Amino acid sequence: MDRLEIKKIVEELREEQLAEGDILIYLLHRIQDHYQSHYIPAEIGEMVAEELNVSPSKVYEVLTFYSMFATKPRGKYIIRVCTSLPCHVPGGREIVEFLKKKLGVDFGDTTKDGLFTLEETGCLGLCGVSPVIMINDDYYGDLTVEKVESIIENLKGGESR
Repeated sequence: MDRLEIKKIVEELREEQLAEGDILIYLLHRIQDHYQSHYIPAEIGEMVAEELNVSPSKVYEVLTFYSMFATKPRGKYIIRVCTSLPCHVPGGREIVEFLKKKLGVDFGDTTKDGLFTLEETGCLGLCGVSPVIMINDDYYGDLTVEKVESIIENLKGGESR
């Protein structure tokens, strides 16, 4: 992505009559969707700051505050594990331990093959079907270690939900 593409997206967002404060977040979403590694490179963040006439620290603040943004490459599948109390008590702890062992990574890390990134998150709003994980835009509830293993193996095999 280059400066011209960023400028074009900003113009499109302004045509949608978004509030100036919202443009940064929408712009970052569009940019991140552009990259297959689901992140925003530092040099792109600097271009965004220049285009919107805000400080680079403002862009970095938004990138690091919201969990949906990343400043380093992530895997094809982003696994968000709910670690809030309602998910953690009924088997959630075992799910976390299994995922870390199965994938060979800790929270915030990506597998060596670039397929999976493991992230910790607060409540996903599905307490009634806990424990819960979210993989990219899909939610999985009522999990057991066996169900999670099947999900991971299916994704490794190229299957989606």
